[in-house]
Amino acid sequence: MKTYGYHRTSTNDQHLDRGVNEIQEYCKVNNLSLEKIFTDQQTGKNFNRPRYTIMKEDVLRAGDILLITEIDRLGRNKEDTLKELRYYKEKGIRVMILEIPTTLVDYSSLDNSMAKMIMETINNMLIEMYTVFAQVEIEKKEKRQREGIEAMKARGEWSKYGRPKAIDYDIFVEAYKRVLEGKKKPFECMRELGMTKATFYRYRKEYELGM
Repeated sequence: MKTYGYHRTSTNDQHLDRGVNEIQEYCKVNNLSLEKIFTDQQTGKNFNRPRYTIMKEDVLRAGDILLITEIDRLGRNKEDTLKELRYYKEKGIRVMILEIPTTLVDYSSLDNSMAKMIMETINNMLIEMYTVFAQVEIEKKEKRQREGIEAMKARGEWSKYGRPKAIDYDIFVEAYKRVLEGKKKPFECMRELGMTKATFYRYRKEYELGM
């Protein structure tokens, strides 16, 4: 059995070190030998993330423990996040989420089958509730962003944002959606559109602000 950590932040989030420190501190206090912490600085809308994919497909094995600080550090889409958690359960990989205390208890050692079933039910309910909160939070954030952009446009200030004019924005959106769907890698999208890395990420930022 090996213990691994995973922490994700958005590209403009400054709390990567804090999340890593929380995982390290938990392992220290609870005498868990931490093998490695995998990190990504990407959106939580999907699971097409390089370090996460390596961890999931090439590193984790049955009997291992995966530590996460908060459910939204894993993902912000409810259905996709629950699907990932089911995958780990089926593979015999235990996921422990620091913000959900019931996930930190090993119920497999309980002798009373009824008590075990009740605790697992409560645990599953809490996990689903937290995934709902994560999705609602990002939907509220996107709504505020859209309202902010509309207000800027109404004041005639949107042009000050400085949208790059390398290619038509709608063409970029069509291509970038294939990245979000996991059909293309970001570098493949850049190459297809003939964009530099800097321009690609400026377009991506505008897309995320305008959603």
